[in-house]
Amino acid sequence: MQRLFAAFAMALALSSLPALAVVNINTASQEEFVALHKGLGPAKAQAIIDYRKAHGPFKSVDDLKHVKGIGARRLEKLRADLTVGPPAKVAAASPAKGDAKATAPVAKGEIRPVADAGRK
Repeated sequence: MQRLFAAFAMALALSSLPALAVVNINTASQEEFVALHKGLGPAKAQAIIDYRKAHGPFKSVDDLKHVKGIGARRLEKLRADLTVGPPAKVAAASPAKGDAKATAPVAKGEIRPVADAGRK
């Protein structure tokens, strides 16, 4: 019975957590902005979109302060749920210049052994 109660309490606690989605302010629709549930109504969401159309993409989330009706307090409430683009991609290590096999195209279905630089 205690396990059942604990499971129910845990489920209830998790259901009250906010969504973890992040909205890209350079591509978001009015509906996406309104879905944040943090003080952005349809009018304010449309103001962001209108500003974006008139001035081009936002360079940072801080640029929202230029939109009429978005002040420092509202910006701080929204900051964690907003982004200006996709997460930065990690650059893949490039193969050594002398390694012709690493730069040659791979045929479909071809399996290549992984070079072990630590062993000789």
